[in-house]
Amino acid sequence: MRTITRTALLVPVTTALAAVLLVARIAWDSDTFQNCRYLGPSTRMYVTSWTGLACALTSLLMFVILPRTERRGLAAMFALLALLLTPVLLATVYWLYAPDPAGGDDCAGLHLLAG
Repeated sequence: MRTITRTALLVPVTTALAAVLLVARIAWDSDTFQNCRYLGPSTRMYVTSWTGLACALTSLLMFVILPRTERRGLAAMFALLALLLTPVLLATVYWLYAPDPAGGDDCAGLHLLAG
């Protein structure tokens, strides 16, 4: 019976944590606006974006330092998932520092839709 090392177990754990943090970051996307006022990203958006990216990169690093004999199965599947999550998490970090999407006019133009 083959035993799984701690490093091999860190790959799925950190990838799952990165995925959970990405879902949380997307759930808190509405924190930037309140009553048509642009407030900017909240602290929890910064924490989830940066921590999620760090978890995905840690997962990839843990997979790379695994011995070749352990780079298969569950660890490989979660490393692939981390590889797919990394660009999405990079985009969330980019969106933290992107300018106000409304152009600084808050909900300007909303009156055209409201009547």
